[in-house]
Amino acid sequence: MGLFDFDDVETEGIEELEESRDNFVIKKVELHADREHIDGPSASDVEFSVTVEKSTHPSETIVLSVEVIPSDKGEHAPEWIVNIYDHGKVIWTNSELKQGRNINLNYEDSERGQKDLKIRVHIPIGARYADHAIIVTSAYPENDPGGGDILNLRAEARQSLIAVKTSIGQERTVADSIESKVRGKDMGILAVLAPAPLRGYVILEAMWSDPLKDLIKGIKKARGLVEGEMDFNEITHFLTPKPLVSGIMEGDIVELINGPFKGEKARVQSIDESKEEITVELIEAMVPIPITVRGDHVRVLENPDA
Repeated sequence: MGLFDFDDVETEGIEELEESRDNFVIKKVELHADREHIDGPSASDVEFSVTVEKSTHPSETIVLSVEVIPSDKGEHAPEWIVNIYDHGKVIWTNSELKQGRNINLNYEDSERGQKDLKIRVHIPIGARYADHAIIVTSAYPENDPGGGDILNLRAEARQSLIAVKTSIGQERTVADSIESKVRGKDMGILAVLAPAPLRGYVILEAMWSDPLKDLIKGIKKARGLVEGEMDFNEITHFLTPKPLVSGIMEGDIVELINGPFKGEKARVQSIDESKEEITVELIEAMVPIPITVRGDHVRVLENPDA
């Protein structure tokens, strides 16, 4: 056997490497998105920024192919409209029965073989919570479909914070009516909030829909929906429990609204914030006797320092 007798060389690893090389595809086009998932309320638009980069000859044509796959394919499902923009001009849309039409991208006005696109998705009225659409976007050289790239972008419907205008003093009545009408039904209403300090409004956590508008029209003392979506920061202070002694100061004149002295007026002598209790003295008592009560057992009538 000679020093370099190749008949004895192990060839299994080389064969695997050659097979791997044959299966390896060099991407001539790459797709990049600023995000792959975005959500928004129904009746709103959400947008993806997508870059199509090609490393082919400048004159080679790049094909863009798009398919919109909604989660709800029912006969009466709302339609998700997708538009693709290039420099503010619509170059693809799934409206007007143009779904599935491939287009050729124009790189004449692009630098370094890079095309920046905007994919705008309209989340339809009537979309249910977590309904979504997958926008399957692919780009490839016209003469080499295997050298392309693909993105699966997901647009999803989420609930909104919606204000319902009511008659003053009828907030709780309206909230109870809404709750009773939607109990056990899929109306897209997830929660009803009627905070005591908020006068003239009830807040819904719900999906925008035509049935929702019709429902509110049938509620007595409800004056309709306020257009637009509320920001969560607008209601956080309603959701944070306040101390029972909040708003009570020493020297305040209060009315006892619970307990054996209900209806009596008293003056606040001291406040214990840790126990959420106050000590008061009855104004009309013959002998001033300190009484300790919970902060929510009194109603402030007068603040002498105000």
